[in-house]
Amino acid sequence: MTMFFEVSDARLTWRGDGETLVVEPWGRDAARVRAALSHDVVDHDWALLPPTGDVAGASATTIDVVAGADGREVATLTRGRLRVVATAWQGMDGQAMYPRAHCSLAFYDGDRLLIAEEDSGGALKRRARCYDSRGESERLTASFSAPREEVLVGMGLYQQDLLDLKGATLELAHRNSQASVPFVVSSAGYGFLWHNPAIGRATFGTNRTEWLAERADQLDYWITVGETPAQIARAYADATGHAPMMPEHGLGFWQCKLRYTSQEELLAVAREHVGRGLPLDVIVADFFHWPRMGDFRWEEEFWPDPDAMIAELRDLGVELMVSVWPQVSLESENFEELSRRGYLVRSNRGLDIQMSFEGPSRFLDVTHPGARAWLWSTLRRNYPGVRLFWLDEAEPEYVFFEYETYRHHTGQAVQVGNTYPQLFSRAVFDGQVADGAGVADGAGVDGVGPVNLVRCAWAGSQRYGALVWSGDIHSSFESMRRQVTAGIHMGVAGIPWFTTDIGGFAGGNVEDPAFHELLIRWFQMGAFMPVMRLHGDRGPQRQVVAADGSRRCHSGAGNELWSYGEEVYGVLARYAHLREGLREYTRSVMRAAHEDGQPVMRGLFHDFPDDPAAWRVGDQFLFGPDVLVAPVLEAGARSRRVYLPGSATGSGSAGGARWVDAWSGQEHEGGSWVEVDAPLERIPVFLRVGAAQTARDGLARLGAPASS
Repeated sequence: MTMFFEVSDARLTWRGDGETLVVEPWGRDAARVRAALSHDVVDHDWALLPPTGDVAGASATTIDVVAGADGREVATLTRGRLRVVATAWQGMDGQAMYPRAHCSLAFYDGDRLLIAEEDSGGALKRRARCYDSRGESERLTASFSAPREEVLVGMGLYQQDLLDLKGATLELAHRNSQASVPFVVSSAGYGFLWHNPAIGRATFGTNRTEWLAERADQLDYWITVGETPAQIARAYADATGHAPMMPEHGLGFWQCKLRYTSQEELLAVAREHVGRGLPLDVIVADFFHWPRMGDFRWEEEFWPDPDAMIAELRDLGVELMVSVWPQVSLESENFEELSRRGYLVRSNRGLDIQMSFEGPSRFLDVTHPGARAWLWSTLRRNYPGVRLFWLDEAEPEYVFFEYETYRHHTGQAVQVGNTYPQLFSRAVFDGQVADGAGVADGAGVDGVGPVNLVRCAWAGSQRYGALVWSGDIHSSFESMRRQVTAGIHMGVAGIPWFTTDIGGFAGGNVEDPAFHELLIRWFQMGAFMPVMRLHGDRGPQRQVVAADGSRRCHSGAGNELWSYGEEVYGVLARYAHLREGLREYTRSVMRAAHEDGQPVMRGLFHDFPDDPAAWRVGDQFLFGPDVLVAPVLEAGARSRRVYLPGSATGSGSAGGARWVDAWSGQEHEGGSWVEVDAPLERIPVFLRVGAAQTARDGLARLGAPASS
């Protein structure tokens, strides 16, 4: 009989001063922690899946409770490598002059302390779990002491070029070009998911780690330990869901621009691609192919026979992707029905308009299961034959990001709003799977499932086939550099399908030689990203009018490989063919993402965690385990310094690595810096000695590949 703790079915519960704290196993080497004030904990399923089978943990979990001589009681929950130590006591508060109850948590890998709730600081009287009442919810803060020397990675997509997040403060909120996925991995050997969709903040200070939710009904987080980032990635995928197997059309080149304004314009580009012998897997019909925002259908004047268009594209070996925005114009044919049914996001006060781009509109409330079902039934009816959807504006992009202004079906946006992009992906994915979408491509076989492009994500989005791109970024080398760290962090955060607008979205002009250089460098990098996709709003822009003279949304200049002159075309075409040559290797890397939760685009540290330098290099990445990519990220640069991870004297996975320059065939020791030539037509690429044959074959066209 314990004094402070309840133990039941591998669940450890403490109650004191109105607070309930629950710790329970949640997968191998992992546990979930929840705490609530004045009520029992709630079984929210925001991102975490219930552990099942041999990873459920009850039979493999031990809980020991020991009473100390000082009146304290220590409970230890052990699940695999993870040990959670809860220390409880009750004592007189000298200033309050009444007894108060306390319970603190610490997390260990075996006997090694990893992270612990921040202590009270004696007379400071700090609270690691702090509840600040906001009516029916709390402004909640959780504070931890963490290793000062740790390196932190993950957390999703932020427009900055920091690889190490230690010392950083991150907004827990979505914006255009920002996707908050609150899972962080430490070089100390743990992964931590803040399982809370509230708007908030994460601070990774040297003196404390602090998570803040502006509105929440409880504290909720998940923690795992692992010897390597690969082990942590595997555990996180098991806990929040694995990405499907990427369909075959996700492995090659995708063509897109803002925007193809008609059926004939789009078909002409596809025909030209095929006629030139260029690889092309997907072509995209971007926004405002519809009459009004929220109509979710083709405008007949510009797209008179979509069925014939899709059939011709399939004959060419090309899939069509169609843009879907969650905005619903007040003039849409669907507005009255959606408003009546309560399927639209609401404003808490004032005029109920949330966006005014191309006219006032409101957002479809995809947190409502009825709205999700309505969306899929409408897409299925109005886009027959379309297998791929581009889910834009998925944050959603309010005209002003004042989150306390809006309310969803599941609650106030400030409390639950970060789930929106995950549920937007789910609405389409669930419908596609239920309808057997992609069966011709092998859906349901070996886990192959739909893929949909989406501008934002949250924890768990990967299980709904979310291919996340980095939003409306600027066309600059500075912006390009940020996409390297963005892709690395997204992979750590469990989103293995990532892409960018090659060349950036805004600011590029087809006639500008400086932009030509940027486009070439970005295109080279894009050939080694999880999905290679060319997109952007290129200048000069072109106005579009209907037959009756009425205005339509504008289009940009040409954005095809041949739009920038013959010299640029020659370089771009080479890398499009290179991507096609890597198809077998890309498929194997995608399979590892699906089956084992491993990122496709990954930091050097992922495969070389014992190499300290690998945790500090943020301007290079690994494409799968065998291909190291060092994009040129400065205008005018014709060489660059490259770090080759894996010291020959290192231990474990870092020991003995060697690398081969894919252009020259020269071999280098791991753990070394090399200066390499990078003329405009060349991106520095290295192949790990002993790499898979598919990687060696794919890179053979670059130069003299490794013979080993």
